[in-house]
Amino acid sequence: MSLVASPPADPATATSRRRRPFRALPAWASPATRLVHAGQYPELNAGSIVPPVYLTSTFRYPAAYSEATGHGDVYLYSREGNPTVEGTAEIVRDLEGGEAARLFASGMGAITGAILSNVRAGEEVVAPEGLYGGTTELLRGWLPRFGVAVRLLGDAEASEPERAVSPRTRLVVLETPTNPLLRIHDIRRWAEAAHRIGGLLLVDSTFASPVNQRPLSMGADLVVHSATKYLGGHSDLIGGAVVGASRCVDAIDPKHLLGAPMGPFEAFLLQRSLKTLELRVHRQNQNAAAVLAALRDHPAVEHLHYPGSHGSAEEAIAARQMLGRGGMLGVTLRGGRTAVERFLGALQIVQVASSLGGVESLVSVPVDTSHRGFSPEERASRGITEGLVRLSLGIEAPDDLVRDVRGALEGRPAGVSAAL
Repeated sequence: MSLVASPPADPATATSRRRRPFRALPAWASPATRLVHAGQYPELNAGSIVPPVYLTSTFRYPAAYSEATGHGDVYLYSREGNPTVEGTAEIVRDLEGGEAARLFASGMGAITGAILSNVRAGEEVVAPEGLYGGTTELLRGWLPRFGVAVRLLGDAEASEPERAVSPRTRLVVLETPTNPLLRIHDIRRWAEAAHRIGGLLLVDSTFASPVNQRPLSMGADLVVHSATKYLGGHSDLIGGAVVGASRCVDAIDPKHLLGAPMGPFEAFLLQRSLKTLELRVHRQNQNAAAVLAALRDHPAVEHLHYPGSHGSAEEAIAARQMLGRGGMLGVTLRGGRTAVERFLGALQIVQVASSLGGVESLVSVPVDTSHRGFSPEERASRGITEGLVRLSLGIEAPDDLVRDVRGALEGRPAGVSAAL
């Protein structure tokens, strides 16, 4: 079931159950404006500026209803379609510039649905390493059970998309920036390589957010987000989103038979959060840049990982395809696990927790969180060491974050501050 705005209903038969076009916005409206006003139809909701939450499992429909009228005209059951969820999906669709969008109960629900619905037995999925741990487990642990071949590429192979794909390749799964080392892949080049052999490109753009990167504009067929992260932005919801070409999105479990639709209350929270997405992400970009600058050449830091920091070639790609570099920062500390534990224990503002993209700054240890399912050898081969921490910078005052992070690196006792 497509979540694109449907054609106007016949006024003679229209009821509040029938889907209507969303509020029309002028073509010149900027993304910040569209985030506030898209996905609404206040004339159907007593004029409410804030769309209501339709907390219902089922809907009353006309007695004359038949399959011939089509599920796109009437809401039947909230697993298949819900006005709150549909309105929120429209905002994400509009923001990414896709033809259709679908929301899921989690980011893994979104990427699982997108992959399983677009590959078949006998076909191949190609993916550069650097994916979120759960995505890697899905690819190598589940797809082969259904007769789908999977090839995970190292950095050298991933730098040559044209050589990496084969006539058997149906889907390329790309994450950029990558988790947790913030490596950058060339979206346009991968799209051209996939399309040349008749394949599709799916990009997980969670770390960038639509404010910093628009994969569909560079040729991607599908873009996936863990809406739990930047889209939600307040660490109070779990969700996922898929946006892209209608032919690809419409194929994704239209009746949610896998049982992973987003609930209406989560959609309500997400719609609230999207209104401030651009404001939040711009501040997070600034905060990450400030902390990055403060940590360059710091004696406690062995490596800094940031989009474009892995050489001139990646910097050129990041400059070309990203509008902002994001709020994520990887830091490899000298001294390994001991240094990490000392650093975490000395932080006063930044909180130790998994996840990312929220208004509060968080720090996690990938070997214990996102990549705990990998063997030590696998983590080491990917540069995910015991000394790596992943910072997600929030919207706090930049000077406070710099003072907190530098103070923790220098081992100052709690409550002791130093001049910047």
